[in-house]
Order: sequence, then C-alpha cells, then structure tokens
Amino acid sequence: MSRIRSAATSVDRRHFLTAAGAVGASAGIGLALGLGGGSGAANAAGPEPAARPAVPPQRGTAAPVAAPAASARTTLDSVATPVHTGASFQRLAEGPGWGRVVRHELAAAGASRAARRTTLTSFVQLTDLHLVDVQHPVRTEYLRGSQLTGWRPQEALSVPGAVALVERINAIRNGPATGAPVSFAVTTGDNTDNNSRDELDWFLTVMSGGRVTPNTGDPHRYEGPQNCGEELYWQPETALRDLDKRYGFPRIDGYLDAVIRPVTSPGLRLPWYSTVGNHDALASGAMADRSGYLAEFAVGDRKLYTVPSGEADPLRGILTAGSHPAGDELVSLLRRDRRRMRTVTPDERRAPFTPHDYLAAHLDPARTGAGPHGHGYTADNLAAGTLYYTFPMGENVVGVSVDTTDRGGHFLGSVGTGQLAWLDRTLAAHRDAHVVVFSHHNSWTMTNTHPDPAKPGEARHTGDEMVALLKRHRNVRAWVNGHSHRNRILPHGTFWEVSTASHVDRPQLARIVELADNGDGTLSLFTTLIESGAPARTDFGDLSQTGLAALYREFAHNAPGASTTAYGSAEDRNTELLLRS
Repeated sequence: MSRIRSAATSVDRRHFLTAAGAVGASAGIGLALGLGGGSGAANAAGPEPAARPAVPPQRGTAAPVAAPAASARTTLDSVATPVHTGASFQRLAEGPGWGRVVRHELAAAGASRAARRTTLTSFVQLTDLHLVDVQHPVRTEYLRGSQLTGWRPQEALSVPGAVALVERINAIRNGPATGAPVSFAVTTGDNTDNNSRDELDWFLTVMSGGRVTPNTGDPHRYEGPQNCGEELYWQPETALRDLDKRYGFPRIDGYLDAVIRPVTSPGLRLPWYSTVGNHDALASGAMADRSGYLAEFAVGDRKLYTVPSGEADPLRGILTAGSHPAGDELVSLLRRDRRRMRTVTPDERRAPFTPHDYLAAHLDPARTGAGPHGHGYTADNLAAGTLYYTFPMGENVVGVSVDTTDRGGHFLGSVGTGQLAWLDRTLAAHRDAHVVVFSHHNSWTMTNTHPDPAKPGEARHTGDEMVALLKRHRNVRAWVNGHSHRNRILPHGTFWEVSTASHVDRPQLARIVELADNGDGTLSLFTTLIESGAPARTDFGDLSQTGLAALYREFAHNAPGASTTAYGSAEDRNTELLLRS
C-alpha cells in the first residue's frame, strides 16, 4: 500500500487563493467562502462556461411533506453519485459504496484479530457544520467577484442539511465495523459560520432538539444575496442569467420562502460533546473585531453586495503569508463603500458572541438534550474562560478536546503555552488509559503563532509541536479534527491523525470512529464515513424540510469551483488503521 504524503509536502490551500496564487495554507477561512470554511486543496475552477444550458425552470411548492425515516446506511453501502457526469449540472442518485482499506503503516495486521477483538469506544464525529445566517451584514459574499468560491449557492440550506445529518446519526445504533453501540458524538468546530448569536442558537437547537427558524431581519421575507438582483449570485426565483445559472443551476419558484421556514430537529439521541473552531470565535472565521465596529455593523441596517474590481484587495491581503488580520481591512472596506450598501432590516440577534457567551449557551440547561450538561464544558471552564476539557469515552478511554483558535485573528490555528502544558499534564495523568484528542485545526494548519491579545506574553505553538507532544505520550491513539474540509488520514509514528470533510461543502460527510483492542498487541481504529439522511435523488419541486436537505447536498456538489479532492483517496475514507497497543 502506498504511503500517504507527509503534511509538509501536501499542504491544504484555501479556496480563496487569488488567480495568481496567494500564499495560504488552509480551508476554514470564512472570508474565502462567504464566511464558510474551505475545502482542502485549491481546486481551479477553470474558465467560466459561455453558454451552458440551464436546467429547465421548475415550479416549487411550499407544502410540507412527511419526512421518511433515515436509514442506518453508511458510505460502505452507497454514496450519492452523479447520474450523468458530463452534464453541466450533475443530478445525484445512490451509487456504489466505498470499501474499507486496511492501513498498516504503524502496525502489522494479525490474521486472527477479528476473532479476539474487544471494542473500547465507538462515536460519531461531526465537523464544520457552518450553520449560516446568510442575511448577516458582515458576510463577505462580494469577494466572489474575484473568486468563484467566495460564495456558495447552497448556504441558505445549512439548517435543514444539518438536521438531516442528525437524523442519520440517530438511525445508526451500532458501529459498522465492530457492531458495538455508538455511544456519543463530538463536533470538531466551526459549528457556526460568522460568530453570530443567532447561528449559535440554531446550532444548539439542531443538536439538542427543537424548532429553528433560519431567518433574521424581516420576519416575513428573505433579504440577502439571492434576491438582490446581482448576477454574481444565484437568483433562484427570476429569469436573470446569473453566474450560477450559467453553470446549470435551476429556477425554483418559492425557494426563498422555503429556506426561511421553520425547521424541526429531533436532536441527537446520543450524548454529544462540543469543540470550538475559528468560525465560532472570529468574524468571518478570521477577523478579530478590536474596534467594535463589526459588532455594531452586524446588528445594523446596511449590507454590501458588490465592490468594484480591486477594492477588496486589502481584505484579500490577510491571506498572504505572515498576515495577521485585526479586522481593520474589513472595517476599512465597509466604511469606504457605505454608499454602495443596501438597506436591510436590523436584528440584534446577529450580534457576535464572546467565549463566555459560547460557554454559557452550552451550559444552559435548556440546551442539554441527550446530555451531558454543558456538552463537555463545565462551570470551571466558564469561571476560567477556557475552552478545553477532558471527558470519558468508555472504560479506560479518555477524550481530550482542545481549543486551537487564536482570538487575535486568523483562520490558521495554534495553542498557547498554558494550554499545551495542561495537555502535557493531562496526557501524563491518563498514562494508563487510551486517549483520543479532538480539535478543530489539523496539524498542517496550526501555523499561526501570533500572540493572543488577551495573553500578550504567552507564546503560541504549532501543529508540529502538537504532534511532537502527542508522540511523547504513547497512550495517544488518535487526533481527530476538521477545518480543511477534506478527508485525510496521516500516520504519526505512534498515533493516527484523522481529518474529516465538512458538512457545508461537497461531499458533506461525517465519520463514525471505532477503537478496538485486537488481543494480539495491536489496536484497530476504524473510520466509516456517513452522509446525511436526505435522499440522494432530488426533486426541484419538493421544498419540504427533507427536500431542501437533499438539495443542499446536490447544490454543494455543483457549486462552481467546488473541490474535487475533498473526498480524499480510498485511504482517507473507510479504513481500518492498525497501531501498537
């Protein structure tokens, strides 16, 4: 079996890279994707097609349809697959599943291991949900003028899409590799998209159960890029030949009323734990609002949809090597282009939330759902202002959730000296247990060492330093993370790093992880990808909650410039990862 390339030779890049190729490192920057994350390695979109035929206009219906129960299928069984790969807009249907690949870079595979196997833990990882308030004034959709992936046509469907994923997880009772019950779920950050209170409320409701109305501003009408009349964005209810219709996106009457209708989530029936990401901490996932202007603008009555060519260059400059955004670039643009803005309905719910607010919201008893109270965070976290903790994953298995965001600003991550020392002590204290570490950023996107303004004297540490620390503690079995919006699994000598694709971008996946003792001196870490419970085949006339979730996947698949590498190779998907016990 071929070895996976090292992180040093295969650095993920941001969709937001300029045509000339700016020096960037990661996905997960909000500014590049209309405040969403990125999708792994940069994928050139190529020249804009001149006259691709659009899908014929379809009439939509707002009539709710009873949602079918989600099945327990995984990507071992089937994967949503294009029916006609040569079409300008690819319709999806159920296709063949992906097989399981055995990887033995860290240990040999014993012939009788399955007969001796004992399951240690089994859980689901969700990452990069990016629940999006698409009408938020601070969003930067206008950057699409210079990069196709600066805005996603599917963004307005993030809430029904996330609910469909919850439904799928609820249907999967047992791990597909070991048959042991799946006992909990973990998010690995970018739960929200733009550090907005309304998005945080939506995330906690989707996860713990309840009713979400994915709308802010005017309670009766969508006010955002998709009815602004600009060709830059998909205008689903008009005949305007916008950019996305040239890529085959359809006209769907009634769509904008449908996307702001209430959505009901059953909530996870499993206990779930939360990890913070850069989009949960910073405006646009990258901007530290030191002046307070962005917070004021967020709740105001102005929104910018277009900027002249070149006007946003200083803002794009935050993605160059060594750049450290303080929010000044975005503030400057908004102050300068106020005359081009349009009036929208103001809404206080769009205000940003602080780390204290984030913790308090998780600790609200009304958000407990299937538990645990706080979803990993405790009153001690609230008092200390820390967003890292440990939790039990099973008998003699410990989970460690780490905060890799830098509130000084940047989409890239790191950890402070205090947290790194805490992690070292924690791993040592659990030397006789198996440990799984969770974070948002992965090893190759932890390169931002600028100091946290709240702790100016504290050094920040990189992903390479994290890897070195984890390798010193032989009880660490895996480091599970997200951020780059792609599937990737790396061996690190004594443990595996498992990075999973997002649920906002193609291919919209989560991952089941099972850890088992083979009784022969080795462990097996099984990874199995899952899609949401929405049907693979869509109907443009079905604007029910389930129909919208299906469209979410298909629109993400067809988003102009969407990554074709985010799936990863077979070695990054459904696997058995061997390691020494």
